[in-house]
Amino acid sequence: MSDSPLIERIELTTFEIKVENMTADPSGFGISYAPGESGPQIRFALRIMTDTGVVGEYVPGRGRARVIKSAVEALGRTLLGKPALQRQRHYQSLRRLTKHIGEVGIGALDIALWDLAGKHHGAPVYELLGGHRTRLPAYASTIGGDRLPGGLSSADAYADFAEQCLEMGYKGYKMHGWSNGDVAEEAAMIAAVAKRVGGRMDIMYDSACHLQTLADAIKIGRVCDEHGLYWLEDPYADGGVSIHGHKMLKKAIRTPILISEHARNLETTTDMMVAGATDFARIDPDYDGGVTAGCKVAAAAEGLGMDVEVHSCGPAMRHLMAACRNSNYYEVNLVHPKCPNAWSLPIYEGGYSDQLDCIDSDGFVSVPDGPGLGMAYDWDTIKRTALETIIVE
Repeated sequence: MSDSPLIERIELTTFEIKVENMTADPSGFGISYAPGESGPQIRFALRIMTDTGVVGEYVPGRGRARVIKSAVEALGRTLLGKPALQRQRHYQSLRRLTKHIGEVGIGALDIALWDLAGKHHGAPVYELLGGHRTRLPAYASTIGGDRLPGGLSSADAYADFAEQCLEMGYKGYKMHGWSNGDVAEEAAMIAAVAKRVGGRMDIMYDSACHLQTLADAIKIGRVCDEHGLYWLEDPYADGGVSIHGHKMLKKAIRTPILISEHARNLETTTDMMVAGATDFARIDPDYDGGVTAGCKVAAAAEGLGMDVEVHSCGPAMRHLMAACRNSNYYEVNLVHPKCPNAWSLPIYEGGYSDQLDCIDSDGFVSVPDGPGLGMAYDWDTIKRTALETIIVE
């Protein structure tokens, strides 16, 4: 297709999903295992229309839809009438607009523009990025712990689930523990999992910043050392952003540290890497400026001889990781032995899935190979469950 498309209209549709045995708080900031319940969760769908008829689409898998959607709506108005293929220009202009308020709305727009570009050129996004691989090794990343029978309610329950994931073919397993951040409880969980599957799969631990102090993080870090963990992620309640604090932690433990999930831009993440506060870079295309920004972080990490790990799961995450040489694992999150993954939406056509069983027998997921993001959304289902549609034109 030779004509360069111009952005004419943006549609934002808010809709509901329900996940068996799971509830979400009304704000959308938390989900939890709840046997027998299936409370509604809010998501939104984005479509960017052009004057040539090419449409870019993206539906973020995660919650927090109302916050992200409002930012997308505001930023989307600045893209009307502009060339749809100038993603670098749009990324830079949107960053300037958001310098006082955070960059969360950029990601969904950028990903939809990459989908649009792939459809314009008749190629999958990973191919436009240069392509490196089409199959990605995956790890199972648990939802946070609970206190319910049959759930992730004990150290042994985490170990049982780890063994289940190993038998399915996963080569890695990551624990999100309990939100109270009790050092003894978290340590017992790590030890139980390591005893059960250690040496047979890579084990990661994500505190999710629930440990309260640097001293707590050092205690847990030494437990990770003892059991040879692959990485320790977002160790304590600094929010995962203190360069000085994590340099102190690195001096006290041997286990590699993974932070920068909560750093929202290339510059801050690069500063963390250069300063020696983290052993891996972390990128999330939903939150960190889309595929465009993710590629910049991945290149910065590669230039420093470091690896980059993509946060969360979804079509955009697969395409981004597929273009990175220096990325080890695709995160299938947030999984649980008794409920589906809320990040794998029931609005995909053609068999795309990020449920626990999405891996093949070797523990890999495939990268969708159709134009753009490579898979199709079920718009009939989205419209049937729609709460509101906003047109930006």
